[in-house]
Amino acid sequence: MLLVLLAAVCCPPAAAAVAEPQPSSLFVIVLENREYEEVVGNPEMPYLNGLIGRGAVTTNYYTPAHPSLPNYLALLGGDTFGVSDNYPDLQIGGPNLASQLSRAGISWRAYMEGMPYRCFTGPGYGSYTKRHNPFAYFPSITSVPKRCANIVPGTRLTRDLERGTLPEFGWLTPDVCNDGHDCSLSAVDLYLYELVPQLRRQLGPHGLLVITWDEGRTKLSCCGAPGGGRIATVLAGPDVEPGREIAMVADHYSLLAAIEDRFGLERLRLAATAQPLAPSLFRLRD
Repeated sequence: MLLVLLAAVCCPPAAAAVAEPQPSSLFVIVLENREYEEVVGNPEMPYLNGLIGRGAVTTNYYTPAHPSLPNYLALLGGDTFGVSDNYPDLQIGGPNLASQLSRAGISWRAYMEGMPYRCFTGPGYGSYTKRHNPFAYFPSITSVPKRCANIVPGTRLTRDLERGTLPEFGWLTPDVCNDGHDCSLSAVDLYLYELVPQLRRQLGPHGLLVITWDEGRTKLSCCGAPGGGRIATVLAGPDVEPGREIAMVADHYSLLAAIEDRFGLERLRLAATAQPLAPSLFRLRD
């Protein structure tokens, strides 16, 4: 009995291992070419509209230009850089969101559905097109092997979801059918129905999912000058109050500003003067 007591005093049981806190991810999905009215309330998109009911949607979000490429550049680089067409061989100098994240040591990955292999910079392959992949236009990404390796085929997302290894920032460009460019909104909705629940389960306690469109079909803008149309941007995550309508006037620079603020990054170019989109929803909590 004495030996047992001594053992209890001298050798207390090991403390239970403290679980690491689950990281929170910000994940952006960019779809193609639909105005707000085509999406919100459309019976072809029951899943997306259900997600809007459980999350938040913008009502005054405008895109800066037509066609696709300048809008993607605005989302990643904070400017359209004077681009007015879908140039496949264009190169844009200077920093961008991906180079900022890399320098800050924040994990990121850009998933490009249909892309044949990581860091592919060709103009297209099957259902993949470069003009929907802004990462491929910045040498500050493509010329740095560790950064370029983060531009991956969409199949990598399946693996990351299976392993629970989403990066802190993720971007998904679906292929030209699943993003709605070549296929119906019902096809897009089915794609989201199959993917988004998996993503939402792994966003983490303060994660955020952003579903947006590169452009609409009109030239509507927020400030009188010709723009790229009014679109819906949908926000979903644990900290998003259900059914919220975000009425502030916003654009792609507002979204970029909100992302950069979330990660403590300097705002790039036109994002520097933009009002960030719904700051309370993008803020990382302790």
